[in-house]
Amino acid sequence: MRNNLILTVGLAIGSISVTGLGKIQNAYQVYFVSNAPAQTDQFAHGEYEQHQTQMPSGAEHHPIGSHEPRGHESAEQHSAKHADGEHHAQHKITVTSPVAEDVTLTQQYVCQIHSRRHIELCALVGGYLKQINVGEGQSVKKGEKLFHILPTMYEAKLEADTAEAQLARVEYDNTLRLVQKNIVSPQELKLAKAKLDKSLANLKLAQAEMDFANIKAPFDGIVDRLHEQEGSLIEEGTMLTTMSDNSVMWVYFNVPEARYLEYQTAMNNGQSTNALNLQLKLANHTIFDQPGEIGAIEADFDSETGNIAFRANFPNPKGLLRHGQTGTVLIHSVVQDAIVIPQRATFEILAKKYVYVVDAENVVHQREIEIRNEKDDIFLITEGLHAGERIVLEGIRQVRDGDTIEYEFEDPATVLANLKYHAE
Repeated sequence: MRNNLILTVGLAIGSISVTGLGKIQNAYQVYFVSNAPAQTDQFAHGEYEQHQTQMPSGAEHHPIGSHEPRGHESAEQHSAKHADGEHHAQHKITVTSPVAEDVTLTQQYVCQIHSRRHIELCALVGGYLKQINVGEGQSVKKGEKLFHILPTMYEAKLEADTAEAQLARVEYDNTLRLVQKNIVSPQELKLAKAKLDKSLANLKLAQAEMDFANIKAPFDGIVDRLHEQEGSLIEEGTMLTTMSDNSVMWVYFNVPEARYLEYQTAMNNGQSTNALNLQLKLANHTIFDQPGEIGAIEADFDSETGNIAFRANFPNPKGLLRHGQTGTVLIHSVVQDAIVIPQRATFEILAKKYVYVVDAENVVHQREIEIRNEKDDIFLITEGLHAGERIVLEGIRQVRDGDTIEYEFEDPATVLANLKYHAE
């Protein structure tokens, strides 16, 4: 009961407050309307500034009785701003034509540079490394002696086999003389001959094992880091150094499947590998002075990247390139009679490229195009345009499909020679 009484009293007070507030607001408006001239006089005598300072920050003053919406200009003010040139001026519309010309396209691929032959030189016998005849980074010739290992056991074996061979030779000669005098049977001679042959074979083997102690250069090349020093006791199979043949460098790079199919199709159609102009850009951004050619293509694609490895061969007569370098392969190919337009003559709608084509009556028509490649500020077109047609170059945003326009024609050669900007 008590709670109901409190709620009733609260509602009554709220009703009275709202009613009183409404009456005060009405009286306030009646007062200001009836005293509008007096207020005008007060504002005329300098009280306007005081009234303005008492207004809340950011509030706008509007005379009483004015019904003009805030933030809107009058028609006279709007016309005046038009006269003052506040609206952007319309740019002139420029038209040009697609051209058919030969274009050189360049594809870039990061590459790894390897020597044509890069091998490890290992000890074939164990022993002390007695002599090192080469320095790190030194160029050597085929057959040049690089290392000498002192195999004491093999030296003793060679001496024993040499003596055994000499003994077998003497026995054979004596048996031969006895056979000639019919003192012994020919069968004894055959046994002596077999013994001699065996001893000579053992001597040849011992000599080969001694030759293993002398490690020679298998080809012309450059010696890498020395892994063992003179006097070291090494075992059979110990790596002494590596050696590189840098006369021709093998450059490996990965090509996407689409580019591989283009290349392979061209090769199947009879195009020579020499038709591609291969260059090598080095790490300092200079171009290597020798041209390259495609040497091989690996058998399998990488299932993770979708690429296949190509190998290009680059002659290296000055020895500038070394095993393990990196660079960029540049493949230049010429597209003959390609339809070329500036990129800024196109616009895009929902990931499709369009141009505005102007017909004989100067009417603009929107047309979709298919792009084969892009280079710098131009597009190479496969479908949608022909050489000699007229397309809008400047003022694309000022025209619509079906508009009749006035324009200035600019020669395509001049346009292509002064391209600086990409498509809008």
